[in-house]
Amino acid sequence: MEEAKWYVVHTYSGYENTVAASIEKAVENRGMHELIQEVNIPMETVTEITDNGPKTVERKVFPGYVLVKMILTDDTWHLVRNIRGATGFVGSGNKAIPLTDAEIAALGVEKHEVVVNYQVGDSVKITDGALESFIGTVEEIDMDENKVRVVVSMFGRETPVELELDQVELIQD
Repeated sequence: MEEAKWYVVHTYSGYENTVAASIEKAVENRGMHELIQEVNIPMETVTEITDNGPKTVERKVFPGYVLVKMILTDDTWHLVRNIRGATGFVGSGNKAIPLTDAEIAALGVEKHEVVVNYQVGDSVKITDGALESFIGTVEEIDMDENKVRVVVSMFGRETPVELELDQVELIQD
C-alpha cells in the first residue's frame, strides 16, 4: 500500500469549510478512510487591532485552498474533483502534485514530535551540520521551536551554538 501524501485542493472563495466537510462526509459514506486520511484548512491566530482594542481571530492561512492527505487513485481524484465548491487540484494540467516534506513542515500541518533524551547540563555530541562530532554542554532546550543551544569549546573559547533538537545526541558514559 503506498503512502498517503498531502495534496492541495483549490476551492471557490469562502467554500473551504464546505468543501472540507463535504470531502469528510463522502469519505465517511463510502468508507474510504484508508485512502483519504485527513482534511485540513491551515489556520493562524492573529490579533487585530480594532476601535474596541485588540481582538484575537482565527484566519485561514491560504484562503481558497484545502489540504487533503490521501492516496491518489482514480476514485479519490474523482471524489474530491466532484465535490461542490472544489475547482480541482493544484498541479499541472489534470495531474495533482503532492506537497514536499519541506512544504508540509513549513505549513506546520504535521508536527514531527522529536523526543530528546538529554537535558540542560548534559554532555552531548553534535551529529549533524558544520560542527559534526564536536562535544558540548546543553545550555537551553526549546521544544516549541525545535531548537537546542549547546556550548561548545572552540579554539579555547566557550561558544554557544543553536541547533535543531535532532542534531545532537547524549553521550553515554
